[in-house]
Amino acid sequence: MAGLVRVAPDADLDEVVEILERDGGVIVEDFVDATVLRGLWHDLGPSLEARAYGDDWYNGTRTRRVSSVFARTHRLTPVVTQPLYLQAARRIMQQPVPVWIGRSRVEMTPTIQISGTQLIQIHTGQGKQPLHRDDALHLRRHPGPTSRVQLMLAMSDFTAENGGTLVIPGSHHWDDERPPRADEALPTEMRAGSGLIWLGGVYHGGGKNITDTPRTGLTIALDLGNLRQEENQYLAVPRESVLAYPEEVRRLLGYDRCPPGLGWYEMADQYLVLDGGVPGAVEAPAA
Repeated sequence: MAGLVRVAPDADLDEVVEILERDGGVIVEDFVDATVLRGLWHDLGPSLEARAYGDDWYNGTRTRRVSSVFARTHRLTPVVTQPLYLQAARRIMQQPVPVWIGRSRVEMTPTIQISGTQLIQIHTGQGKQPLHRDDALHLRRHPGPTSRVQLMLAMSDFTAENGGTLVIPGSHHWDDERPPRADEALPTEMRAGSGLIWLGGVYHGGGKNITDTPRTGLTIALDLGNLRQEENQYLAVPRESVLAYPEEVRRLLGYDRCPPGLGWYEMADQYLVLDGGVPGAVEAPAA
């Protein structure tokens, strides 16, 4: 099986969109420059060093994960707005949808939004993560329209031996009854500063690290903007008012975690935020 196509950061957008829609993923070499990479390590490195390993089989018992990334650094603009990422995500996901309002037929185009963010560091002895589709979080059916476009920025070199993200090219075209097999997955190999872009319907997972050094990646997901509440209850209802309601109503307002994993905060059930029970809350970094 051939690996993912590699392109330069100034590659033609139409070409990259075509590759993504066909293969489900693409590697952009030199996605960010050395200055951006150093700045991200300066801001995010201390949080990573202070974080304990995970304690479950899915997220890894030899893996460190840091969330709330946009709250920990102000240096993510050139990452999330890199044209081959942001513009490809807009081109693929922001498709007009016909809607009838009375006797008028109008086309509405959804927005996109930043969804999950994490710094993920895979250490020596960590095994392979189970292969999965990230858009399964929204219980999407396959094949179907893309609702997520995701980035993995290599903060360190990615190799086949140190846990480079495993990807099954073309698996976004499969239906939901076909399971992924380990022998179909290819490791992502790329230099620090490069980026892997893939679609939410692609089977992927963290690789096994058999080296003496950790592998670090920064992931950002862009989702369709219509995958959210109609009224933003987090802004509409002050915390004091939320606390005046019983647990059932609090969870209906959105302080809940939907299976298989939507709505988490610092990788915990966001309901715990109401009781001040979630560790790892962050303050905005200094300007």
